[in-house]
Amino acid sequence: MRELNVAVTTHGRALVDEAGAAAPLRVLAGFHGYAQNADEMMALLGTIPADASWTRLSVQALHRFYRGRSQVTVASWMTRQDRERLVEDNIAYVDAVLAEAAGARPIDCLVVCGFSQGVPMAFRAGVLGARKADAVVAVGGDVPPELLADPAVSFPRVLLARGTRDEWYTAEKLRADEEQLRSRGGRVETLSFDAAHEWHVDIGRMAAQLLASL
Repeated sequence: MRELNVAVTTHGRALVDEAGAAAPLRVLAGFHGYAQNADEMMALLGTIPADASWTRLSVQALHRFYRGRSQVTVASWMTRQDRERLVEDNIAYVDAVLAEAAGARPIDCLVVCGFSQGVPMAFRAGVLGARKADAVVAVGGDVPPELLADPAVSFPRVLLARGTRDEWYTAEKLRADEEQLRSRGGRVETLSFDAAHEWHVDIGRMAAQLLASL
């Protein structure tokens, strides 16, 4: 029996909340968690009180399915199967989304923001994509180990955040990510808030401070 890996063309979905037509662009790009969608991530980005110069972009993962027995379409970034190929596909997809959203305008500043399963995607897009990110906001998810193991990878400024009752992205995982990023010379800030594996109002405040400093 043979296993085939066949390259195909597919279509992805992203939402853009334009800051305006003035160039150049400042983009806050969001990556949702497992079984979420671009609409939900756009709502989370909306809790970040950034100034009106930022264009919000919410990228939906390519692998869609229904949430439970409902008719709500959600998505997942990848599974372990064919992981390396899917990583490459996803990075190329995000590159294409950014290019489509920007059009002929240059992106002056890019911040990528991930929640849960979207955190590894934000890091990969931010450090391996065609337009490198100026900062990463990572909420409830870890830094991809292959990026930490690659000495050629350069990390931008990073905000790592977790809920104190998060049983998946634990305090130990956050501390390990922070130590490894700092050992690579990275500029890292951390945030812990009173919640479980979820978004929190404190994230918006701290993320807004990061955006204002860029």
